[in-house]
Amino acid sequence: MSPGALWIITMSGICVVIQSSEVHLRNMEHFITAVTHLEDLNPGISPLALVTSLNKIADRSVNVTLDFMGSSNNDDDIHCRNDSFITEQLNTNHNLSHFLKKLIHHFITDDHEERGVVLTPDGTTVALAPLLLGLQYGLQANKDSNQPHGFYLLSLAKYLATSLLQFENATPSERFSLDGCWDSVSAPMVFTLSGMPSLATDALVHGGMDGAILGKHLSVVNCSEVNLSTLLKSYYLRTVEELDHVSDTHLRGRYRRKNFKKITNSSLLQEKVAEALHSHPQKGNLVVESLIEKGIKEFMPRYMECPAIIPRCMWGAALPRVPLSPLSPPLPFLYIHHTEIPSKPCRNLQMCSKNMRAMQHFHQKGRGWFDIGYSFVVGSDGYIYEGRGWTSVGAHTKGRNTVGYGVAFIGNYTAHLPSQYDMELLHHHLVKCGVSNGFLQKNFTILGHRQVVATTKCPGDSLYSEITTWEHYKDTDPFR
Repeated sequence: MSPGALWIITMSGICVVIQSSEVHLRNMEHFITAVTHLEDLNPGISPLALVTSLNKIADRSVNVTLDFMGSSNNDDDIHCRNDSFITEQLNTNHNLSHFLKKLIHHFITDDHEERGVVLTPDGTTVALAPLLLGLQYGLQANKDSNQPHGFYLLSLAKYLATSLLQFENATPSERFSLDGCWDSVSAPMVFTLSGMPSLATDALVHGGMDGAILGKHLSVVNCSEVNLSTLLKSYYLRTVEELDHVSDTHLRGRYRRKNFKKITNSSLLQEKVAEALHSHPQKGNLVVESLIEKGIKEFMPRYMECPAIIPRCMWGAALPRVPLSPLSPPLPFLYIHHTEIPSKPCRNLQMCSKNMRAMQHFHQKGRGWFDIGYSFVVGSDGYIYEGRGWTSVGAHTKGRNTVGYGVAFIGNYTAHLPSQYDMELLHHHLVKCGVSNGFLQKNFTILGHRQVVATTKCPGDSLYSEITTWEHYKDTDPFR
């Protein structure tokens, strides 16, 4: 879908250049562009005033002072009046107000379409409401010089609390939704959940994590030097190549799960969710404590141990030629491969997706297999790509496909290694996710492809030498 015409809108001193809301793409670049226009054309708007106004126009108005202090002082009243004035200016133009509400206001339709979410360049989907609320908490904490313990988790905790309350008798998959898929990666407009919707979707969790990370950062920096659009560009729009030259990755969206884990723990998140749930007087303390404990026990491994996996629909997978045979996990083996061809690492969603489609085409047309052979594929962009997944028999390791999963690194690793981060995604995160969810046996064995099939050097000399140092590696094949 091609972008629509540009409109120039002037409202009481606020001038905004924006695309027609009817065709505006739902990606992070377009949202940041709107923020940039607001800043450039209205230099008097502080980051806190801008974020607060966006929250209000998207019907997510929150008195963050009450969350911090329980009361409001005169300075806060003045600030609120300024926010109201800015909000009134924004609301004077129906088109701009409509655009912002459509982009930010979060809800799920009866057709399982999730609104208020945007696609980031790395392939993850983020809800803007918890992100903006997290930014507001951080900026308000900085302004008030008052930072309650774990305040940066408040935004995510509110959404988790609501979901736990709504789905107290539900299964984990109902409390925390599966990911979804966009109608188009290049021109995203519609995002549809792949499972039954909950009130804590993956996109809301991503937004809550990002809001916590950035909110905590904003609470301690010099806000007079903060440019909101610059911060968002740095966090979301930097490429892997640019990140190769950055030693500090704590403010990079690509590494949100790793960085969020550094600033929270089960007890702290549980405390914040408890604060949110205690606002519902119909729930007794014992019920609340049980809900929280159960919910956090499900949440932490799902998002702290499991890596972000790009689903098949996001890389444009063709349908399997015939239904795939189901596996009967937990399985005892994990087989490590490299693709060799493509020989070069993929560095972004577009290239990795192209490589995945090429491999699937070769496996289906050239090899006559039903689908891409690997269970999972590790890109060089900080993500793992879903192949046949955890529940289908693969075609990766001859004679062993029913007893193990095959994971391949894109590239040829005969003479050099994948990045440390990409290797950690597999042997520190994917395997833990597999064990905790009952797909891999706790005492599983890691083997290189060459240990099972004598005619191959896969996964390359360098990578094979590396995996011999990994926990669970065995130097002999137990089946031989």
